[in-house]
Amino acid sequence: MRVDVLTLFPEMFEGVFGTSILGKAQAKGLVSLNAVNFRNYATNKHNTVDDTPYGGGGGMVLKPDPIFAAVEDVLEKRNEESTSLSTKAPRIILMCPQGETFTQKKAEELVQEDHLIFICGHYEGYDERIREFLVTDELSIGDYVLTGGELPAMVAIDSIARLIPGVLGNETSAVTDSFSTGLLEYPHYTRPPEFRGMKVPDVLLSGHHLNIDAWRREQSLIRTLERRPDMLDTAELTEKERIWLDKLRSEMERTSE
Repeated sequence: MRVDVLTLFPEMFEGVFGTSILGKAQAKGLVSLNAVNFRNYATNKHNTVDDTPYGGGGGMVLKPDPIFAAVEDVLEKRNEESTSLSTKAPRIILMCPQGETFTQKKAEELVQEDHLIFICGHYEGYDERIREFLVTDELSIGDYVLTGGELPAMVAIDSIARLIPGVLGNETSAVTDSFSTGLLEYPHYTRPPEFRGMKVPDVLLSGHHLNIDAWRREQSLIRTLERRPDMLDTAELTEKERIWLDKLRSEMERTSE
């Protein structure tokens, strides 16, 4: 996969792209991560990328010409540098508060792509022609506003890249993550088996894998019911599990009264 990020602050991505899991993924050749300063594509002597909005109003708006030119240059360089990527058009993703909320399901969709281009804005907003005629997706990481799209892009890229086969050391890690299964993940324990009087559940020390799997499934159901009951509406559950959850929910309601 190739990922290009259009930003006014490419230095913000140096540590994120060069260390930890993403750094190792690049070293293995599993993903190419590039930060592009779209100020370099400004057309005037002051390298201006924003201007006042037509019709008045507060704040500045990102101009369309530097963004379009930067995307076109990225595509041209991609075609020159790589023969391994398909000819499929890239997904061009605008990070903005108005976008679709980024989820694990969206990460699983985007990891199927060969090439992603993220656009990180600043100032008051984007010229609407960027939305209408350039981007394919608009994403938000939550109902709040940040100073720019860089941090949201980092979040999305990290979430997507870790799903690429070979990026994580344990290939089952991404499969059993919270949200991947439709439930929150079960509790984890490691050595020592007892710490300051706090013990690891006996079932995890038993070596009985069927019992361990059953315990983990039960714990995922309990944790989801307690913390994100809305997820149970769409989770794939057996009839037995639904009946058990209804009883557990009733017990919790009685306890809280």
